[in-house]
Amino acid sequence: MARYQPALLGGLFIGVLSALPVIGMANCCCLWVILGGMLTVYLEQQNTPAPVETSTAALSGLIAGAVGGVISSLGSLLTLRMAGGEQQDAIDQALSNVPNMPPETLDMIHSFMSGPSLGLVMFAITVPLYAVFAMLGALLGLAFFRKKGTPDGMVGPTS
Repeated sequence: MARYQPALLGGLFIGVLSALPVIGMANCCCLWVILGGMLTVYLEQQNTPAPVETSTAALSGLIAGAVGGVISSLGSLLTLRMAGGEQQDAIDQALSNVPNMPPETLDMIHSFMSGPSLGLVMFAITVPLYAVFAMLGALLGLAFFRKKGTPDGMVGPTS
């Protein structure tokens, strides 16, 4: 469990900040996801005296992104369900501006927004997308936070 602790903490960082209504808007360019991947590598590098391997950083970033995607999706669904009436009114108002909208299409949109389909689509898009971008953030963090090793594999000055 200790091996995955940096990835879980990075995923928690990604998920919570992405799911918050106002703060999550900064995630439009995957800012929190990339920073969460970088945080994962930073925490991982602090736990080990040797430089973090590239494969380890990539795997940790993938795990952090997947965890963050699940937390973000659940948080976003919860937020949408709590503000259900306001959201439904906004959708109705937007759809009323579309001329010649067939009633069957309106019914389909309403059932999609109120049923489990929305959650499945959110999970199917968010989790893989966050996993890839957190992995990229972890590789970027590796460039910033990786400890420098000596030619014989030892870290730091030798006596």
